[in-house]
Amino acid sequence: MPELLLYFSTAACWILVSALAWRAGRRPALASAAAMPPANPRADMHLETLLVPVGLVLHAVLLHLRVVTAEGLDLGVANAISMLVWLTLLIYWLGGLAFSGLAGILGLMAPLGVLALLLQAAIPTHHFVNYRGETLFAMHFGIAMLAYSLFIVATVHALVMLAEERWLHRGVLPPFLDSLPPLLEMEALLFRILFAAFTLLTLTLVTGVFFSEQVFGKPFKANHKTIFAFVSWLIFGALLAGHYFRGWRGRTAVRWTLAGFATLLLAYLGSKVVLEIILQRA
Repeated sequence: MPELLLYFSTAACWILVSALAWRAGRRPALASAAAMPPANPRADMHLETLLVPVGLVLHAVLLHLRVVTAEGLDLGVANAISMLVWLTLLIYWLGGLAFSGLAGILGLMAPLGVLALLLQAAIPTHHFVNYRGETLFAMHFGIAMLAYSLFIVATVHALVMLAEERWLHRGVLPPFLDSLPPLLEMEALLFRILFAAFTLLTLTLVTGVFFSEQVFGKPFKANHKTIFAFVSWLIFGALLAGHYFRGWRGRTAVRWTLAGFATLLLAYLGSKVVLEIILQRA
């Protein structure tokens, strides 16, 4: 399949998923306004069960074409963002299979897939990493990307919880939020996600620090990327400790999650944006 056609096909899948989710979210309100029995907000989403896997497969093929090159792995900022978005969509799709109420969030996340594709087409930066089949590098890279994606999921989850809490105080929930699990269940799920992400981030830092020469071919050195990564690790570690030992929850958990994610964003994507786009150094 030509690359241009692959771009349009993948973008079309994510746009349709967003449109179906928006339509399903509005239908109960429209039905109520017409004095009709409320419809199931997911009744017309059967097409989504086909579109999401197709979109994930097409997006994965496009990533393979863009990342795996003759010069090595192209981990430029646009490819890195697209990879993180793909992993996030994959996690939400799998999460929606286990918790049906989470499936609606995928409609909110699908536009990020389109944005990631636009960035890949618009930002021609490259950062080639020589990958010669080292198992340690593959393990470090895979764990790191999965950790960052889980933190994205946790951040979105925290924002949705904040919106759900505010709407509950108003005494009514919009159709989109009404399909979500109860707030206490959402909170419990948030900390499970954070614990999994924190464990993976710990493994990422351990492999990066103690096996730097085997992974990257050079000794470990403390730079701004490493410092921000450790700061985010401390923030998330403090949040988990505060939750389990002092009962931190609600808005306190949301604020700490957002602070940790912002720091992690500066550690990885922030450094890549500065080096590759502002300084134009791979």
